[in-house]
Amino acid sequence: MPQRTALVIGGGIGGLTAAVALDRRGWRVTVLERAAALEPVGAGIGLAPNAQRALDTLDVGDAVRAMASWQLAGEIRRPDGRLLARTDNAAAVRRYGGPVVLAHRADVIALLAARLPGDAVRTGAPAALVDPGDPLREDRPARVRTTGPDGAPQELTADLVVAADGIRSATRRALFPAHPAPRYAGFTAWRFVVSAADAAGLADPGTAHETWGPGGLWGTLPLHDGRIYAYATAAVPPGGDRAGGDRRVELQRRFGHWHRPVPQLLAAADPAAVLRNDVYAAAAPPPAFHRGRVALLGDAVHPMTPNLGQGGCQAVEDAVVLAHEAGPDAPLAAALAAYTRQRLPRTMAVVRRSGRIGRLSTWRSRPACALRGALVAATARLAPDLALRGLDGIADWQPPGAP
Repeated sequence: MPQRTALVIGGGIGGLTAAVALDRRGWRVTVLERAAALEPVGAGIGLAPNAQRALDTLDVGDAVRAMASWQLAGEIRRPDGRLLARTDNAAAVRRYGGPVVLAHRADVIALLAARLPGDAVRTGAPAALVDPGDPLREDRPARVRTTGPDGAPQELTADLVVAADGIRSATRRALFPAHPAPRYAGFTAWRFVVSAADAAGLADPGTAHETWGPGGLWGTLPLHDGRIYAYATAAVPPGGDRAGGDRRVELQRRFGHWHRPVPQLLAAADPAAVLRNDVYAAAAPPPAFHRGRVALLGDAVHPMTPNLGQGGCQAVEDAVVLAHEAGPDAPLAAALAAYTRQRLPRTMAVVRRSGRIGRLSTWRSRPACALRGALVAATARLAPDLALRGLDGIADWQPPGAP
């Protein structure tokens, strides 16, 4: 039997995980990445134990866990610094069998790309689906239009196309044109990373915190190499920067009076490196996660708010499940149907759960925020692992075939 071929549209974490997983299952894989290099747009990423177990099937999990700060504590605070709840990675290990790893996206991308054949990734290669093909007909492969190495238009065929082309997925629109587009979640997110040299002394390297205030929140996450990943969200109308070229201006206006180290991190941030993105989430479950010979993956099919830190984790799960079903001798139509059957209900449940937490973060009135803080503090006294409980049924997931 000739070797089966797969095209992966998108070289982010989900797309590269799918490429590695399919390569290990005997597929000849080509990744088509629009950007000129595998330099991910983004900053930090949290990889919970469910994603780590998925990566274990690709022998990447240990390398990811090597980035973990095993003694890392996590706190929820008020803008004045008052502690509301506290947990740590030891609690995550007890509850879910592993720590929550905070990593830089570029580090994870590099780990995955290193496990692919040298010619598997083509950068500067935007891709558009021409025909999804028919998995029941050998003479109907999927067809994708891209740019060849010489810059000329090129059409490629494949037995399988994996669309990991992000929240504005053109592939999703082509497959399901009547499906509603992702909707604005009601808030915008800012993200940046402070270098280890600039971060020295600004925050406790053993403590991450998330601080909830009126209409927004702030997070400070120390990375394993001394850098600090910081993020913020605020309930604002979608569409554009209000601060011109320096995005710190709006952040300083909103968060500059919050507790240490928020003002200090803002002062240390490189204005050109601050990312600002309106947050969108799936408006409704799609009809399926596949059509023809095409499988949708990650944000292309189940975009979610970042409040559970599961966007990338669910994409990693998608990739591993898809490759597991699409084994060397598995009929592709049955494999894709099994992929949809397993992934659609799980990921949509995570979308809904994350969205509920996101809506809590947009509360503005002082009485509502005071009530929220009091409930968090009271529950934390009775249930010390409160901050982890939102991941029950999520972080304890096991990949298919796990013992």
